[in-house]
Amino acid sequence: MAMLMKSTALPNLGMRQKRSVCAPTVSAVKPISIKTKAINNLRPSVAVPEAARLSKCTVVPTPSVEVKSPVVTAAAAAPAPAAKPFKFGANMKDLATCVGIAIAIWFCPAPAGVSLKAWHLLAVFIGTIVGIITTPLPLGAVAVLGLGAAMLTKVLTFPEAFSAFASEIPWLIAIAYWLAGAFIKSGLGNRIAYAIVAAFGKTTLGLTYSLVAAEALLSPAIPSVAARAGGIFYPLAKALCLACGSDPEKGTAKKMGAYVMTTCFQTTTVSSAMFITAMAANPLAVNLASAAGVNLTWGSWALAGLVPGLVCLVLVPLILYVLYPPEVKDTPDAPGLARKELEKLGPLSLNEKITAIAFAITVALWIFGGSVGVNAVAAAIVGLFILLVGNVISWKECLNNNPAWDTLTWFAALIAMAGALNKYGFIPWLSNTVVKMVSGLGLGWQSAFGLVVILYFYSHYFFASGAAHIGAMYTAFLAVATACGTPPTVAALALGQLSNLMGCLTTYGIGSAPPYFGAGYVPQADWLKLGFILSIFYLAVWLGIGGAWWKVIGLW
Repeated sequence: MAMLMKSTALPNLGMRQKRSVCAPTVSAVKPISIKTKAINNLRPSVAVPEAARLSKCTVVPTPSVEVKSPVVTAAAAAPAPAAKPFKFGANMKDLATCVGIAIAIWFCPAPAGVSLKAWHLLAVFIGTIVGIITTPLPLGAVAVLGLGAAMLTKVLTFPEAFSAFASEIPWLIAIAYWLAGAFIKSGLGNRIAYAIVAAFGKTTLGLTYSLVAAEALLSPAIPSVAARAGGIFYPLAKALCLACGSDPEKGTAKKMGAYVMTTCFQTTTVSSAMFITAMAANPLAVNLASAAGVNLTWGSWALAGLVPGLVCLVLVPLILYVLYPPEVKDTPDAPGLARKELEKLGPLSLNEKITAIAFAITVALWIFGGSVGVNAVAAAIVGLFILLVGNVISWKECLNNNPAWDTLTWFAALIAMAGALNKYGFIPWLSNTVVKMVSGLGLGWQSAFGLVVILYFYSHYFFASGAAHIGAMYTAFLAVATACGTPPTVAALALGQLSNLMGCLTTYGIGSAPPYFGAGYVPQADWLKLGFILSIFYLAVWLGIGGAWWKVIGLW
């Protein structure tokens, strides 16, 4: 640049030059040849004015001469980029921990009464659970590798390993993700979220209580907690969080969403426990109790669960507000801003109307479909069909919904392995062992029943389904509780209702867990820690306050 400012003649770019009046003459720069056709076709009038401006000299170009540039030659001479160092696609330390634990259990002697096949499956199952917790790979990959290990070691056959992919709950959860996508994309989610904020939005706590109350009121009418949570309240909660600026992809998960998602999930276990028709596995507990000579009605179940359930619904949001507080607590301006946003939205769009119709039909089928033989998955597919045909969402968007497929994969894998543990005799052996141990302690019925409940509750870490847990262990634990002197109705109701609450422990223990956890707002370590803390609270309320309430209504 300095040379250009001091010279009487510009470097020879292939054009005639007029002497400048501003400085002495220096020799011209030798041109550099280039073979790039695109540059050779450029006219000199394109490149010269900038150079002339820099030198403040008058230049007369010769348009017939081609421009020659060093660009390609310089590029060709550029050094090759350095090779990237190799990096594993998994956290090798955590992966080694999972494999090491599985191998250690595998080579331990199997207890008397447990077959070698059941013991080896337990080793693979626990290794997979450790992988689900530590996540050396994404959850779906961990689960698939667990199934692969079970097949390689011939613990499971292919049909056994993938049997749960024909189960209702994993597919219902996946479809719920797709419905949620349409709920948000159409704008209906934002509209409802703004309406809730306008009504209750002065505090994050108020918003959360409004969701908890709505879910609890609707729970007796929808007998699938996965449908209720994943298809209705998860998309609503997510839309609400996004509308308030809480998005895990933008690093603002704890602004509001982490608290809201955790609270909404935890309270689904409470509402499911309060009514026979609030969770699909509850009627199974009623039937098993009936087979044991204990008659449970819808009214007696609801009355027994009323007081402990309301206590939990009121206190759980407050407990989590202290243990896992949102960063934004008070939003006094939010209602006014929400009303302005509602005004901007104007009347319902066509996509919003189609989405509202799809959800209305789906929810109606979830409530009344059982009486005409329509299951929850079929009802969800009806709603999905309307959304696809109405062009609210596309099948490509469903295919690209990675959390849906990931959740379907790992949840189905765990259900398959847990079911095989029961089939091969490990769960019956565990149940019988507990029964013999408690029976031989000679405790009073209150102490014996408390021990039975604790063992029944925390054995849920081995189950990926409330129905599987009830089917495998409810009858045996009911028998030992009554044998120890527990009033039969108290034992049957407590075990049945706690079969819902124990879903609080993990990301896979109840149908409402995968959607809320899959939203990405809550790290798995926080999810498990809070679940364990609240499990102690639930047991204290149900056996303490609930036990006193059952005394008042004459159950014992």
